[in-house]
Amino acid sequence: MRVFSDPASVAVVGASADPAKWGYWLARGALRGSHRRKVHLVSRSGAVVDGVRAVPGLRALAEPPELAVLCTPAAALPALVDEALELGVKGFVGITAGLPPAEEAELAERVRRAGARLIGPNCLGIYDASAALELAWGTFSPGALGIVSQSGQLGLELAGLAGEAGIGVSRFVSVGNQADVTAVEVLDDLAGHAATRVVVVYLESFGDGRALVRTLAALRSAGKPVIVLTVGASDAGRAAARSHTGSLTAGTAVVEAACRAAGAILTRTPAQAVDLAQLLLDAPAPVGRRVAVVGDSGGQGALAADLLSAHGLEVPALEAAAPRVAALLPPGAAVRNPIDLAGAGERDLSTYAKLVGVLLDSGEVDSVLLTGYFGSYGADAPSLLARELAVVDTLGTLVRERGRTVVVHSMCRDSAAVRALREHNVPTYATIDQAVGSLGLATELASRPVAVPAAVPAAPRTVAPGYLGARALFEWYGVPYPRAVAVSGEAAEVAGPYVLKAGWLAHKTESGGVAVGLRGPDQVGAALAGMRERLGAGEYVLEEMDTRAGIVELIAGGRRDPSFGPVVMVGAGGTLSELYEDVVVALAPVDEEQALAMLRRLRAYPLLRGWRGAPPVDEVAAARVVVAVSRVIAEQEHVAECEINPLRAGPDGVLAVDALVVIR
Repeated sequence: MRVFSDPASVAVVGASADPAKWGYWLARGALRGSHRRKVHLVSRSGAVVDGVRAVPGLRALAEPPELAVLCTPAAALPALVDEALELGVKGFVGITAGLPPAEEAELAERVRRAGARLIGPNCLGIYDASAALELAWGTFSPGALGIVSQSGQLGLELAGLAGEAGIGVSRFVSVGNQADVTAVEVLDDLAGHAATRVVVVYLESFGDGRALVRTLAALRSAGKPVIVLTVGASDAGRAAARSHTGSLTAGTAVVEAACRAAGAILTRTPAQAVDLAQLLLDAPAPVGRRVAVVGDSGGQGALAADLLSAHGLEVPALEAAAPRVAALLPPGAAVRNPIDLAGAGERDLSTYAKLVGVLLDSGEVDSVLLTGYFGSYGADAPSLLARELAVVDTLGTLVRERGRTVVVHSMCRDSAAVRALREHNVPTYATIDQAVGSLGLATELASRPVAVPAAVPAAPRTVAPGYLGARALFEWYGVPYPRAVAVSGEAAEVAGPYVLKAGWLAHKTESGGVAVGLRGPDQVGAALAGMRERLGAGEYVLEEMDTRAGIVELIAGGRRDPSFGPVVMVGAGGTLSELYEDVVVALAPVDEEQALAMLRRLRAYPLLRGWRGAPPVDEVAAARVVVAVSRVIAEQEHVAECEINPLRAGPDGVLAVDALVVIR
């Protein structure tokens, strides 16, 4: 991959003197690195860019370039690549788009066979600040943010937003169609790139998703946190699924699970990704969820506290620190958190820094959020600038010495104080949404351990068709079920209560394939006759009905994702599972501790703990079923989807009362 980060020589094929064309941007950028490497321009027109005249073809060069950037019509690309390979070119950056997929794949194969590599085609280019390599559309400023993007335009947007936030780029790679070099390879290479401290990656397709997870985990272990962007849930995936699990785990839910396993974080928009990158680059990593809010407006402080809570952060009432805080503020000021300066900042600007120092030393909070006017004093009253900058210096010293996170929301979008705050490793934002959102994501990221599932050997077992066959597979993995028998003809003498099920149906309730609360042979026989009339012949199952009190219904399922492989899901279950969409997804298999953590992330988790006087259910028993389901989907390679819905969890254990296994 070195040929793409610091080549000894570069040729821009398709160079142009027209500033409106790609060939101009690529040529001009390449020439900026001419002090470090040989740069050649190739163009049949003999274009002159920055005083350098292009030669008509690669064969006109005295020696072959190590890297060729291709910006020519698609029809000319195959012959051009063959000529370059014959001359000994080792790397290609394919800007050109429009090559038919079959020809593109064939071209990439010829490149690989020759011992060369290709980025793209249909990419926006590459940039490496430390190597003075600028082979892309756009303008970049050097810094510490690595950007890898499947979409060149979106990657360029990320770089532009980063520049507006004062963040420079260490390396930029637009991977395009990934005909040869993949995003995973580019990300692998960033692990050893000294200039890169934080990585943002945008992907629309994931290829070998498990390889990507291992790569993201390696970046995290190398001290380079990764921010992921992707596009939304797949309607096609939902339509193709036969289980609730399949429809509830389509799209970004699986990407989120992959990020969690890798110790990375998923964001929704380029702006959110850049905001988070600023905090990760500037500030110490948050060490906990407790946040102190300091505002010079009661309204802004209260709003910040509400937003922090909505982002899963805590705003604890101060106990030990409250008297020291009160000593710095006017009588009657709010001192318990959020803290209202009540005019103390205007009387003495150093109050801001003094308060932050007290809070960081209190042991009662992990981070401090300043919200309001600070950052605007010097901009609105220049006589105050020196004093405001002195406070900034003190805040920077506190952050450096205490190693704790301080985040500022300033009403001034840009000022000398705002710029100085960022230089002092105090991330500063123009809106409270940006400040709180970034702190919340950074705190979540810091709390995530890397937990890449180990590969497990296949352990294939034959699965008989229908409900009894599916439930037999789950029972082999330790999932408890009530007693059940297949019924045919006249109903046997029974006591009940029982449930009668049409065992071959995937969604029995929706199809009228379930009858509950049956007692005695007459009721069973009548229900069986009615189902046969409506649904026809098939295997009908009579099962003991679970009549325990204090039950919470869950769903536990697994499916095989095309990119990330086996995934497991647990959520609020029953017939309304898809209405609630309260699910947590993880890469499979998981262990008991991970399964318990999944349960605790559910919105419905308070029901498991005992809601409004109800007894708590057996969480460990429920977690063990999640583990079992994760093993089924991980170990049974012939299983495409599997599901238990509902799993009835009670104080004395769990019972599964349905089973679905879809063979691929």
